[in-house]
Amino acid sequence: MIGVCYYPEQWPEQLWPEDLARMRALGISLVRIGEFAWSRLEPEPGRWDFGWLERVLDQCAAAGLQVVLGTPTATPPQWLVEAHPEILPVDRAGRTRGFGSRRHYDFASEVYLEECARAVSALAERFGQHPAVVGWQIDNEFGCHDTARSYSPAAREGFQAWLAERYGEVSNLNRAWGNSFWSQEYPRFSSVGLPNLTVTEANPAHWLDFYRYASQQVERFARRQLAILRRLSPGRWVTHNFMGMFTDFDHYAVARDLDLAAWDSYPLGFADLLPLPEEERRRWERSGHPDLVAFHHDLYRGVGQGRFLVMEQQPGPVNWAPHNPSPAPGVVRLWTMEALAHGAEAVCYFRWRQAPFAQEQMHSGLLRPDGSPDQGFSEVARVARELPAIRGAHRRRAPVALLFDYQADWVFRIQPQGVEQSYFELAFAFYCAARQLGLDLDILPPDGDLHGYSLVLIPSLPVFPQALARALAASGVAALIGPRSGSKTAEFQIPQGLPPGPLAELLPLRVLRAESLRPRAEVLRSGAQLARVTWREQVESELEPMDRFGDGWGALYRAGAAWYLPFSPDPAWLTTFLAERCAELGLPARPLGPALRTRRLGQLTFAFNYGAEPCAAPAPAGAHFLIGEPELGPYDLCAWE
Repeated sequence: MIGVCYYPEQWPEQLWPEDLARMRALGISLVRIGEFAWSRLEPEPGRWDFGWLERVLDQCAAAGLQVVLGTPTATPPQWLVEAHPEILPVDRAGRTRGFGSRRHYDFASEVYLEECARAVSALAERFGQHPAVVGWQIDNEFGCHDTARSYSPAAREGFQAWLAERYGEVSNLNRAWGNSFWSQEYPRFSSVGLPNLTVTEANPAHWLDFYRYASQQVERFARRQLAILRRLSPGRWVTHNFMGMFTDFDHYAVARDLDLAAWDSYPLGFADLLPLPEEERRRWERSGHPDLVAFHHDLYRGVGQGRFLVMEQQPGPVNWAPHNPSPAPGVVRLWTMEALAHGAEAVCYFRWRQAPFAQEQMHSGLLRPDGSPDQGFSEVARVARELPAIRGAHRRRAPVALLFDYQADWVFRIQPQGVEQSYFELAFAFYCAARQLGLDLDILPPDGDLHGYSLVLIPSLPVFPQALARALAASGVAALIGPRSGSKTAEFQIPQGLPPGPLAELLPLRVLRAESLRPRAEVLRSGAQLARVTWREQVESELEPMDRFGDGWGALYRAGAAWYLPFSPDPAWLTTFLAERCAELGLPARPLGPALRTRRLGQLTFAFNYGAEPCAAPAPAGAHFLIGEPELGPYDLCAWE
């Protein structure tokens, strides 16, 4: 399906019938409503005004539109803040964050948790069985604007209780954290503060446990609402809209009990935030990076345990990135079809009408503020015409799995050991290398089911689960494992036998030391070129390195089907290396160039041209095209079987 985000509370009621009729005429069948409307739903404590929402839902039902109803808990109203100022979050610098925008609440606040339960219960009791409502969105973009972690008194008390439950005795905590260092030992759990206002860096184990605690508060918040919706609105699916390039909590854990995951896709904003050379930024400024949005489609399909949708799709310039260019003609259609090719069950555009007021007035919609169609409108109409050609195609398991771990990102952030070190960028480099070879990928958590995959990519797992090491050894699946894997215990200590810890069962080696470097080019003894090395590890092993750096340090180690890379690989080298491994494994792989990408959906193969120049689709002779032609124009796509 295709859908749209709609805010009837922001427009005169006489416009609603016209808007809904135009949506249906455009081919839209799904509408998200209500996720920011608390002050309109409950203008005063305990006084509910559901009439306007009931009228718009009735009109949606009459128009044949299905509704995703949002719980409005991302925007507590002013009267609630005045009554309970303790619900406001506190930033890392210890400053209370105020009312006047959104996400002004603390996940650790028991008061706010109860207020949300009250509001969601009232909403679900009234509309849980409404014929237009087919699904629910819990809250909106958990953690946005740096709100996943609050440093409030409530968070401190909750963290202390969490530590007491985790460690039992404070002596266990002191031992796990290594608190004999710098005389950091605590006499009791109630003495433990938050790690944000220390004189210099706080204990990394302190930070990691706080990250874990904060992530579980997000999980607790979501599950409280989910339980209410399950009870009062049976038969409707429930989701949450996650964000791109965001790792402040464990999305797998939050989504575990949801029916599917959703995410908000803003390709141009993301491309502007991605650390790329200026030439690359300009190349993708109107189409988005060819792999970044696809990475998130695959990630959130994994987060949603096989099911996902795009809740917000950029239809034009946005308002929040450092630079906000206009998408190239055809790109909105391309983004939509790529999401569907990755298995999205729906794509919803944000938003229907561009708002002429408040913070997002520079954020475009399918319509301009005066109701005239914007550029994305005609592209959505074309998508609606093309949808019947691909309905019925179902996703299959990809041949390659990539393991993505939120805790790994936290470890990199807490103790990067070098300003260029980024877990997300490392994982993305592995993903790009595979996708540039035309490979389809599934992204899984570290405890995901690896059965049936030909190749497993593990960009880095600092805390390497012993169960995963044993599963890889038992299965014999080909695995490419990146640097810093097995370098820390769960307590953020160096393993007793040195890194790679449990991974040594699979790859018999020891990492003696690691160094972070200013970005530099290196030439391996084999002649392979590395354009940008920022991390290296000195390895001791009975295994003979498959390649070496010029100074003799090993650059590649192999034991059976497993490979270890003790350095930060750049995408060009990684693409070549992966192509060689695919040839060994019999996986069809071919370089596609910088702008062309493919994706398979059942019997269909899609090709997407993210570039400004025409190119040919890599279709076999005799292919039957359901969408487009073998010759792709700029920002064009095709699909064949």
